Amino acid sequence: MVTIGSSPRSIHREARPSQSSKEASNADMTRSSCFLDRELAKPTITPAMRRKGWIQFATLCWSIFVAGWNDGTVGPLLPRLQSVYSVSYAVVSLIFIINCLGFLTGASTYMYLTERFRFGVMVVFASCVAILGFALESSAPPFPVFVIGFYFSGFGMSFLDAGSNAFVASLAENTSNKMGIMHALYGVGAMCAPLVSTQFARIHRWSFLYLVHIGLTFVNAILEIMAFRFKSQEGTSRITLLIAKHKEIGQPPPEKTKESEAGVNKYKQVFRLRAVHLMAFFIFTYVGVEVTIGGWIVTYVIQERHGGPNSGYISSGFFGGLTVGRIALLWLNKKIGEWRVIFLYVMICIGLELVVWLIPNLISGAVCISFVGFFLGPIFPIVMNHAGNVLPSELISGSIGWIASFGSAGAAVFPFITGAIASSTSIANLQPL
Repeated sequence: MVTIGSSPRSIHREARPSQSSKEASNADMTRSSCFLDRELAKPTITPAMRRKGWIQFATLCWSIFVAGWNDGTVGPLLPRLQSVYSVSYAVVSLIFIINCLGFLTGASTYMYLTERFRFGVMVVFASCVAILGFALESSAPPFPVFVIGFYFSGFGMSFLDAGSNAFVASLAENTSNKMGIMHALYGVGAMCAPLVSTQFARIHRWSFLYLVHIGLTFVNAILEIMAFRFKSQEGTSRITLLIAKHKEIGQPPPEKTKESEAGVNKYKQVFRLRAVHLMAFFIFTYVGVEVTIGGWIVTYVIQERHGGPNSGYISSGFFGGLTVGRIALLWLNKKIGEWRVIFLYVMICIGLELVVWLIPNLISGAVCISFVGFFLGPIFPIVMNHAGNVLPSELISGSIGWIASFGSAGAAVFPFITGAIASSTSIANLQPL
């Protein structure tokens, strides 16, 4: 009998293998078996699978573009809304509060609904809910009905936001670069929107702006149907040779936590993670500042710097800086370190805001606001990428949904406080805030 691992000479020298040759043979077989197991566990990614993965990523980028478009339209419209509905700063700020309530509803139920009805189903449903909200807004109804439209659009955008971030954060390849690219598309949407909404704010049918929203969101729903086919996230994006449903772009299968195996509810697991709450409070402040600047800067420039009807383009400059920063500063983030570089960006932004506040010049203020967007831009994708790195893969979607809900709360609280203070004093308080 020939033993695996024996040399040809040893076969002729001895009829029966020695004990040491048996042990060596067993060791070789064990190593070969372990190597084979590792190879089988690795995802085999064909060009077709990788191409489909890029299609899915491009679809998520479009979803984030639509979310950015939705956020970027508000600022240039605020003066027109005050004029049409004859409301104060505080009352018009209710759109931020109602939008936040819709976003909180969606983000807090994201984990349950995606597990219950599948990721592919819920992102399409969310797009339909957002279309309902835009349809209400496009008809220029009475102000209370107009505000209700923001609840539905907020709910829909929450799913697009949380779903896209959770999906990309759980990728195995080039996560930080893809996160930066995707959020740059948010900036592109938010940059293009003021260019369009500024024009609509001048015409009688200003509310027809939301017909553009409907068209963009409808295209998003079609793309999501084609890319995800109403399947779960795992069923559309992951591949191993042992689990047939994990077959697309090389994401590692989700590892169950010990608490999950013990039957602990996922919501309880998320709420027990200290890192989730720290990131949530950080995003609460960050998004609040971002939306306040993007939403109120046009009114500030018109009232305090005597800007003309083209002041709405300053909002485009802010979001344009946001877009460029999320791509152009990727190398600096890696060189300095993602968490250390955040402190640098924050200090630069504070200095630029002081220039906008203390130097009463329209041009210098517009330039500084663009650079504020440039340095603020990378912060959000850095946090989302960090969440994907430090959190259990099984809890990423729920955790990011919770973090995103805090961001939405900041997007409501900060602009509302600004509007309330502006009603009793003036919009000049925007920069100190």
